[in-house]
Amino acid sequence: MRGHPEDATDAALLRAVARGDSAALAALYDRHSGWLHTRLTRRCADPEVVREVLQDTFVTVWRSAASHRGAEAGGWLWTIAARRLVDARRMQERVERVEYAVPVPAPSAEDRVLAGLEYGDVGTALDRISPELREVLRATVVDGLSTRETARLLGIPEGTVKTRAMRARAELRAALAQLDPSPLGGLA
Repeated sequence: MRGHPEDATDAALLRAVARGDSAALAALYDRHSGWLHTRLTRRCADPEVVREVLQDTFVTVWRSAASHRGAEAGGWLWTIAARRLVDARRMQERVERVEYAVPVPAPSAEDRVLAGLEYGDVGTALDRISPELREVLRATVVDGLSTRETARLLGIPEGTVKTRAMRARAELRAALAQLDPSPLGGLA
């Protein structure tokens, strides 16, 4: 990691990656690949797919580092990795349908929930709230992280995580109410 001390911030490393610095990318990889691999493995049992998704994640970082805004890269990296995992699963399903003509098994409950979050009313409502609130909701609700884990992942204090989570839920309720003005039936 020549020129990139271990205590360099994610933001500094990403700026260097945006300038084409492969050592900075290696430093980011060393810092984040372990926890990304662990979280991807929780969602996908196929180690080959997990390795490919991890590689695709850092290829995307190489290509789009200049688009990152903020200090910590953890939330941004997880968003990229999660989307790459969804893409990989879709590709696998297409290949299985075309090559083998085997009926595709019903999606798991987690896949249905994630698809609903991404493409349904909840996804539309999530898109309407601010990115920092959305990151906290995804980390705590979708990924099931504790307040402490979320704080560490996003690089913010635990109290800020709690405050943002409360604000995010309120804004999400309001956004959902705008999409479907009928009462939410006690959903909190």
